[in-house]
Amino acid sequence: MKIPFRLLLGSLIALGAGCATQPAPTPASVSSFSTSSSNAAPTPLLLISIDGYRSDYFARGLSPTLEQLAKDGVHATGMQPSFPSLTFPNHYTIVTGLRPDHHGIVNNTMVDPVLGNFTLGNRDAVSDGRWWDQGTPLWETARQHGLRSATMFWPGSEANIHGSHPEFWKPYDGSVTPAQRVDQVLAWLDLPASERASFFTLYFDDVDHAGHTYGPDTPQVDQALRDTDAAMARLLQGLKQRGLLDRINVIVLADHGMASVPADHSVMLDKLILLNRVDVVSLGVLAGLNPTPGHDFAKIEAQLEKPQKHMTCWDKSRVPARLAYGSNPRVPQLLCLADVGWRITTTSHVAKKNGKLSLGEHGYDNEAPQMQALFVAHGPAFRQGVTAPSFPNVDVYPLMAHLLGLPAAANDGDYQAVKDMLRPEAQ
Repeated sequence: MKIPFRLLLGSLIALGAGCATQPAPTPASVSSFSTSSSNAAPTPLLLISIDGYRSDYFARGLSPTLEQLAKDGVHATGMQPSFPSLTFPNHYTIVTGLRPDHHGIVNNTMVDPVLGNFTLGNRDAVSDGRWWDQGTPLWETARQHGLRSATMFWPGSEANIHGSHPEFWKPYDGSVTPAQRVDQVLAWLDLPASERASFFTLYFDDVDHAGHTYGPDTPQVDQALRDTDAAMARLLQGLKQRGLLDRINVIVLADHGMASVPADHSVMLDKLILLNRVDVVSLGVLAGLNPTPGHDFAKIEAQLEKPQKHMTCWDKSRVPARLAYGSNPRVPQLLCLADVGWRITTTSHVAKKNGKLSLGEHGYDNEAPQMQALFVAHGPAFRQGVTAPSFPNVDVYPLMAHLLGLPAAANDGDYQAVKDMLRPEAQ
């Protein structure tokens, strides 16, 4: 017999208590939200990303809170990221429903002829809305229809996109603990009804960091899974205290998976071409090269597009159609994709790292099993005890727009493909 989730929550909280730094805040009063589709405010939606949570991590038995959430809700066997299976492109895909080629965040590292260089560590670029304005994030549509949003570190939320931010947002700060991130979301839920958001996001990144540093099949990743699950338990306890556990729709997902990459699995680009004849835009799993004046780039392309060991290269016009990539001007002219388990780098780059290369990577072909991501959903709109087939992450956006009663902006997703996750009355 299935035990209701709320009856097991106490034991899950106890299991994760050792990882919590302080008690979750207790609300002064129970929040009041509607769970109907009437003229009242919509049922709130909380979107949670556990960066780098590969779909098969779920089977390790280290995420008891997530497991029970799935048993009382919907669990997809996997969720396919968009190509390239990188962090910023896929987080923005999830909130726009557009593939990276269409929303413009085509890589974690990219070049725009007008805006210059974009990297994750370039705060000026990350907060510049012009990088992001090829897409319309869900929080913008929510604002246009009278709903507020509150985002905890979601990529893109730091930027002033089309003239606005979410009503509540925080600049990314990696020193903020998972417990503190949870407490901020709970504090936003405690705001008066006249100020409170309807759409919330929450972002955890410990699993991804551990996967990169140590590799996916390590004790350090297992500990990150435990720690993140403890934060999830803290969140759900806070929702329970507020009378919201069964009155808020929660989607927990990942942007991509993670693959093991041994230290010696490097394709050395400078052993294949003269780097002073190209502009190297990006290295790693997906390397991007642009022409430089005075050099025969077509000859370089022809050389690299020949069969290579452990990587495949294409001119952007010849990228396989199933990857839906290559038309955006920010995509470099020549792309080289590493085979799963390999990286593309240079001798000088390795020297700068002092040999300390990431032992886990993502960005590979989005059909690779190692790139498949987590998806769990729970709440009054979702069916109970359902295992859903794998689906592409572009479908999350129209699902969320439907849950909030919002008209979806133009997108690449398909609501019909995921609507059966919902109870009939919520479809």
